[in-house]
Amino acid sequence: MTLLCVFIILAVPSIAEELKLVYQWSQISTPISEAVQTNVIFSNQAAPGGNESFNAYGNIPMGVSHHKGRLFITFPRRRPGIPATLTVLNTTEIPRINNPPLSAYPEALMNTLHLDYAADPKRIVSVYRTRVDKCDRSWFVDTGYLEYPGNARQVQRPALWIINLRTDRRIQRFEIPASIVEFGYGMASITVDVEEDRCEDAYAYISDFKWQRLYVYSLTANRMWRFNHIYFSFEPQNGRLNIGGQRFFWNDGLFSAAIGGRNSVTGIRPVYLHAMAATSEIAVPNNVLKNENLTNSGVDYGRYFTHLGSRGSNTQSTNHAYDEKTGVLFYAEVNRNSIGCWNSAHTFAADNHGIVQLDNSNMIYPSDLTIDNEGVIWAISNRLPIWIYSQLNVTAFNFRIWRQTASKAIVGTICV
Repeated sequence: MTLLCVFIILAVPSIAEELKLVYQWSQISTPISEAVQTNVIFSNQAAPGGNESFNAYGNIPMGVSHHKGRLFITFPRRRPGIPATLTVLNTTEIPRINNPPLSAYPEALMNTLHLDYAADPKRIVSVYRTRVDKCDRSWFVDTGYLEYPGNARQVQRPALWIINLRTDRRIQRFEIPASIVEFGYGMASITVDVEEDRCEDAYAYISDFKWQRLYVYSLTANRMWRFNHIYFSFEPQNGRLNIGGQRFFWNDGLFSAAIGGRNSVTGIRPVYLHAMAATSEIAVPNNVLKNENLTNSGVDYGRYFTHLGSRGSNTQSTNHAYDEKTGVLFYAEVNRNSIGCWNSAHTFAADNHGIVQLDNSNMIYPSDLTIDNEGVIWAISNRLPIWIYSQLNVTAFNFRIWRQTASKAIVGTICV
């Protein structure tokens, strides 16, 4: 009997550790008196500068990235009254989970709009998501675009920013020319391709869901080029979504790029791509994307893009990220309020995709997912469809940030 009991205990599979809730907000509205830092700007009494009044309901957090104890949280300007589009939260100084204060990053003035909405290369207009690279730098695109209903405008040219996270000072601002893209509205995601020992030889891949393009930037050359492909389009059969009780149709194209494992012989890495209103995954070698000549020579570069297959039903995803240690690709799946996974050592098939966590109550619309340099997954959910098509309950918690080590998250799943 004892041996049988021992066998049964040993035979029970391990259970994955769910993502841990780190912070949550009902609204982004923290009294100044509770601020830890002097430049905390989200407050019932605060105004964003310019000619706008603070609008708590309009502040919807969209992206999250982590670097050495600091979380960088973005607020694209989709409504008036947003004090800062780029903010920071120091996790070591602010341990409380509920409604923690946020500070403008790198500082408040850089996030402030001019009274007349004049262009200013020293200021940031609207940021969707940021990414931290292996060289202690934060990369993001300022779309330069205000998405105010009835009063949308391109304030200034979209620009790629790089900030040194050791000094919090700008390294680079590359103004994206009109020959690449006319409006910045669709550039909602960025991924950085760089090796730790070659920091200057860095590339950024910028997904454009509106114009269904992929833009590539070379830090060394300080140039940008673009790729077009039919695979960057949305899939009409997968554009119908049902999230948080809201039924709607979206046609968001190319949304996310994730850089896979390095081939030990060639040094080439696959870049995984997908549209948001789709369940398909695409792959292309990163040496193809780094070759600007392909976009100018008339060569049919489309053959280098491979359709891997479908992740399965209801797996529409905003962003995905690859973990070097486990070889697993993680997805923020909006249509089923979950974090999905696929082990890249396995065949790309729906049966080989798993779920790390599914929460129909608290993880409604995971809008971003990143993996930091320590192999920790960070995800943010914001109930965006409810905010757009209905009304958020501002007395309940609507925005949440989660974390979990990638290796722990996949235990007990098919992605091990």
